[in-house]
Amino acid sequence: MADTPLILWVRRDLRLSDNPMLAQAAASGRVVIPVFILDAETEALGAAAKWRLGLGLAAFARALEGIGSRLIFRRGDALAVLQGLVADTGAGAVHWARLYDAEAKARDTGVKASLRSAGVEAVSHAGHLLFEPWTVETGQGGYYKVYSPFWRAVKDRDVSAPMPAPTRLRAPDVWPASDALEDWQMGHAMRRGASVVAAHVGVGEAVAQARLTAFLNGPVDGYKERRDLPYVEATSRLSENLTYGEIGPRMVWHGGMRAMIEGRAGAEHFLKELVWREFAYHLLHHTPHITTRNWREEWDGFDWRGDNADAERWRRGMTGEPFVDAAMREMYVTGTMHNRARMIAASYLTKHLLTDWRVGQQWFADCLTDWDPAANAMGWQWAAGSGPDAALYFRVFNPETQAEKFDPKAAYRHRFIAELARVPGRDALSYFDAVPKAWGLSAGKAYPKRMIELAEGRKRALEAYSVRNSAAAET
Repeated sequence: MADTPLILWVRRDLRLSDNPMLAQAAASGRVVIPVFILDAETEALGAAAKWRLGLGLAAFARALEGIGSRLIFRRGDALAVLQGLVADTGAGAVHWARLYDAEAKARDTGVKASLRSAGVEAVSHAGHLLFEPWTVETGQGGYYKVYSPFWRAVKDRDVSAPMPAPTRLRAPDVWPASDALEDWQMGHAMRRGASVVAAHVGVGEAVAQARLTAFLNGPVDGYKERRDLPYVEATSRLSENLTYGEIGPRMVWHGGMRAMIEGRAGAEHFLKELVWREFAYHLLHHTPHITTRNWREEWDGFDWRGDNADAERWRRGMTGEPFVDAAMREMYVTGTMHNRARMIAASYLTKHLLTDWRVGQQWFADCLTDWDPAANAMGWQWAAGSGPDAALYFRVFNPETQAEKFDPKAAYRHRFIAELARVPGRDALSYFDAVPKAWGLSAGKAYPKRMIELAEGRKRALEAYSVRNSAAAET
């Protein structure tokens, strides 16, 4: 079997360098057949994430062609597609990089068992994370439920150096048939919004590495102090590239470590944010219900509002709270949202509007080009108070005072809210080009009044939490 072809099942690892699976395949000397499968799990992605994945796949396919290979596209059940490719090519092995959400793990476990029972080598590799979730344990042998001790447990660990990109992959004499990526129309659900968001994405491995270099050559110095300011370019903007594996986490880690050794002021805090991503996956692995249910069971009795008219105004960026609305419009225009703005928007929905965090989670999953199953779930539960490392129930962010602190001259708000700007800029006006026409929005309409006074919203939230605490104490 050593000289039979090796199938690489590509998922969220769209890069040549720092790719353990790809490096091992190249070193084997075997014929390598990379394949991407549009299966039910991938079909279920939100509009923006699916569209962005399609862009990443196109870029990765071009990169593979540069080393004498190509990316085969197949649609259907993952196991059935892989079994068909094994039969067509005589492949003796299928390798892939691990994913950690419950649906992917169930699928991959079934695929591995079926292939092995048929005598096909089936191997899963690390690659999406710095540390496999089961390798980080507390002193008692359990998993970490709080971020700070998790950081202390991993910050001094050895992280292997990123692997160089292979210069060549051995190709088969005859390539198996492939779908045309464009025929899948992965951006169909984006409709007219795609042309707006396209101006703000950074697709592919070369772009990702350039972003890292640019960040470490400048903004990292002020990262700790400036990362909460949504009106300045103070972050690495690598979230979308990490999501699709266009850059490896080891490359980011070692870049940050070099900057820290050189004395760059914000480097350690940057590494902490990278490890926050690791913590999210640590929890996703050990408590997979974090994506669908309250992480803290005591919140199961809380009387969240389901989807409602207020939540719809929140989705449309028409709450009358400028910081919240700027955040929601930023997401529609750019496909991403500044992290501070995410916290404020999420807090407002779950606390001032008392709406179930899953309503917001699902909207972000549909609209974010950097959507990540672990980070999105943990972030929403943190904001709602139901999750790990959660904001205490009485911590209700005030969008007005947050804006005064983090957007003192209203630059961020004016950038995305045309109705508040004397002369609206491109991004503010682009919002109306991106949203569905059915919403009936235009820059010429008056900005809406507040849905709820902030003090009243805070009081209502605290009263609801007090009822929850009393009920929990009685059980």
